[in-house]
Amino acid sequence: MILHYPNKRTELEILSETKKLNLVSLFGSGENKLIRGNNLQAMKSLLEDFDLKGKIDLIYIDPPFATNNHFTIGDERVSTISNSKNDKTAYKDELLGSDFLEFIRERLILLRELMSERGSIYLHIDYKIGHYVKIIMDEVFGIENFRNDITRIKCNPKNFSRKAYGNVKDLILFYSKTSNPIWNETKEKLSEADIERLFKKIDSNGRRYTTIPLHAPGETANGPTGKEWKGQLPPKGRHWRTDPKILDEWEKQGLIEWSKTGNPRKIIYADEKEGKKRQDIWEYKDTQYPNYPTEKNLNLLKDLVLASSKEDSIVLDCFCGSGTTLIASQELGRKWIGIDQSDEAIKITQKRLKNIPTNLLTPEVSFKYFEENKIARKENTVSTKKQLVNKELVVK
Repeated sequence: MILHYPNKRTELEILSETKKLNLVSLFGSGENKLIRGNNLQAMKSLLEDFDLKGKIDLIYIDPPFATNNHFTIGDERVSTISNSKNDKTAYKDELLGSDFLEFIRERLILLRELMSERGSIYLHIDYKIGHYVKIIMDEVFGIENFRNDITRIKCNPKNFSRKAYGNVKDLILFYSKTSNPIWNETKEKLSEADIERLFKKIDSNGRRYTTIPLHAPGETANGPTGKEWKGQLPPKGRHWRTDPKILDEWEKQGLIEWSKTGNPRKIIYADEKEGKKRQDIWEYKDTQYPNYPTEKNLNLLKDLVLASSKEDSIVLDCFCGSGTTLIASQELGRKWIGIDQSDEAIKITQKRLKNIPTNLLTPEVSFKYFEENKIARKENTVSTKKQLVNKELVVK
C-alpha cells in the first residue's frame, strides 16, 4: 500500500536533488558528532562527505508530530502548553497533512541509505498521525521489515472532559533494513506478583520454583532424545528435551522432580530466572521536569540501544532535541551522531553531555561539533541569485 498526495517526489529526486551542508568542525575531537543544521541536508553530507552510507546500525528519531504548536523553553520551566513572553522558541511544529508526510518520507529515505544491512530504526510518533507514518515506513523500508508497533505509556491517566477515552500512550514504530537485524534479547524484570503467580512451589530452603515437562513435541527417529531414560521412553509423539546424559546430570544436581505418577519434570528456580520476554507495551513515563520539550525517558533509550546495537555500532538521532539518545549511547559505549537545527536544543545537548559522570565503564565524553560553513553558504547564496538574474535576462 502506498499513499498518494500532492507534491510527492520520487526517491531519485530526493536523493539527487537534496543539497548537502558544507560542514566544518568548530571544536572538539573524536568519532562522535554533534551537528547543528537542517537534518536532511546534514544527512546528505554524512553520505557524501563522511562516507557513512551503510554504516549506521541504529536510528532513533522523535520528529515533530504535526501538532501545529510552538514549543517553548524558559529559564524556570519547559512547556508545551503554557508560556510567557520571555520564553524562547525551542522548535516550531507547523507542517501538517501531506507536507508533514513528505517531510518525514524524505528523511526516512536518506536514513535508509545510512543504515547498515543489520540496521534498525525506531520512530517515535503519536496516535493522531502515526498510522499514516506507518504506511510511509512500509513504503520506504518494506512491510516485510516491520517488526513492532510499540505502545509507550507516557503519563498518568487523564481526566479531560472531551468525548473520548483518555490518552496515555504514544507509538514507537520499529523497522529493520533487512530480515537479519542486530538483536540482543532483553528481559523484563519479574515483579513480586509475577514470581508468586509463576513460581507457586517452595522447596525446603524456602526457594520458590516451578517445574516444566522434560519432553517436547515431535518424535526423534534416530537421535538420543528418542531413546529410553530411567526405564521409560518419552510419551508417544514427543522426545526428551535434551540428551539423556544431561538429564542424568540434572538429576544429580537435584533439578528433576518426580510426580506421584512417576513423571519427571525439570525444576526452574525463580531466583535464577533472568526475567520474562519483553512485550510491546512499555511504561516509560515522561520526565516530570524536562530539560527540553518532548524530552524522553533515558531508560527507554538505553533499552533500545541495548536491544538493537553492538558496542562498535554507530547510533544516529537526526532530531536529537535534548540529546537523550546521545547520552544513552555514550553511557553504553556506542559511537553516536546527533543532528538538530534548534539553537536551544544544541545548547542543552552540549550541557547534558558535559554533565555525564565518567567511570571505568563510561569514558569521558568527546565529540566534534559541526556547523555549516557560513562563508560557503554566502557564496552559494550569491551564486544562486546571479543564476536567477541571468535566467530572468535570458527569458526577457
